Amino acid sequence: MSAPLTSFAQRSTPHALALFRIVIGLLFACHGASSLFGILGGAMGQGATVPTGSWPGWYAAVIQLAGGLLVMLGLGTRAAAFISSGSMAYAYFSAHQGSALWPIQNGGEPSAMYCWAFLLLACTGPGAWALDRVFFSDRGADAAPAAQREPSAA
Repeated sequence: MSAPLTSFAQRSTPHALALFRIVIGLLFACHGASSLFGILGGAMGQGATVPTGSWPGWYAAVIQLAGGLLVMLGLGTRAAAFISSGSMAYAYFSAHQGSALWPIQNGGEPSAMYCWAFLLLACTGPGAWALDRVFFSDRGADAAPAAQREPSAA
């Protein structure tokens, strides 16, 4: 890869990751909101809501709404993404995997894709434009090794 292209790719990576985080979080939150509030087509596209407290549907919807909003905002991204990833892994193996081996055959593609997308965000962090950077920016600077910090202007 040429030097200018490599430089552009390195500069744009945090922004592309932030866009990925925002879209994935928004879509996941919409999925939870539809199940909890009957909006956007409702639970399973039937216009209904998931019964309050029902296992695992209601709890999954709460994780989807809260986790999706947190990931979208970039607030506690790693923890929210890790919990959301686990929720989707559970959904895949408990609801889909038993009927066929491949996600394309068992209807588990969304669960599998969300699981891996959230695992990626749990490992990489939120990228640019995250509220974590606004609220916790001093902690990140203190936690960075001295060799990685920018030299002070003094």
